[in-house]
Amino acid sequence: MNEENKVNYYAIIPATVRYCKQLKANEKLLYGEITSLSNKNGYCYAQNRYFADLYGVSIETVSRWLSNLQKFGFIQMEVKRNQNKEVIARYIYIVDVPSPQKSQYPYRQNSQEGIDENVKENNINLNIDEDELFTLIINNSFKISSEFYGTLEKLELLYTEKILIHMQQDKIQMIKDIIYILYDLYNGNFNALLLKVNRETLINLYLLSIEHNPDDLLNYYKRTIINKYTNNST
Repeated sequence: MNEENKVNYYAIIPATVRYCKQLKANEKLLYGEITSLSNKNGYCYAQNRYFADLYGVSIETVSRWLSNLQKFGFIQMEVKRNQNKEVIARYIYIVDVPSPQKSQYPYRQNSQEGIDENVKENNINLNIDEDELFTLIINNSFKISSEFYGTLEKLELLYTEKILIHMQQDKIQMIKDIIYILYDLYNGNFNALLLKVNRETLINLYLLSIEHNPDDLLNYYKRTIINKYTNNST
């Protein structure tokens, strides 16, 4: 079956892509198309000809768009060759958001409020470290509840090892940290809060936490999430 026949109705273009000044508008649209095609397998294998026909541009133009998306850290392309060095397949992986130095979020201008007094004491209270938790999750361990897996699936935070090998280490660390704090909230008194959170806000709050309190990042991040979703409407 052709990949275009499996495309999802929805495409995802996060704030990091939408507000990236280095990207052209059509490059952002192409990114969204790739997310839609990647939903089932975690990667997109559509060729440049497919995108060229879709957008009514040349194959060379598509090649430039893809090169820019890879240059600025939004995708990773993997080419497979046969024994004769001929290209037999090309895979495009979404490698999540780039480092905070590469993007300026409009959200930052509106989110400099401090942590409310009533959430300051809500520090992490887990008997598992984040590396162990992350390993359990990517291996689909029965030790983690199906309900929490459902939360991660809704937030598109479930990753396979095949996808992770294409992600930069700082992006993997960000995903580990976010999942760890969500798991702490899930096991604490804030389970209902997880019904309100969304992926984009979680990432934005994480980047803000790095700026404001890198020495106590995880606790600060947890309190920022609580503050956001218990004092503001979403």
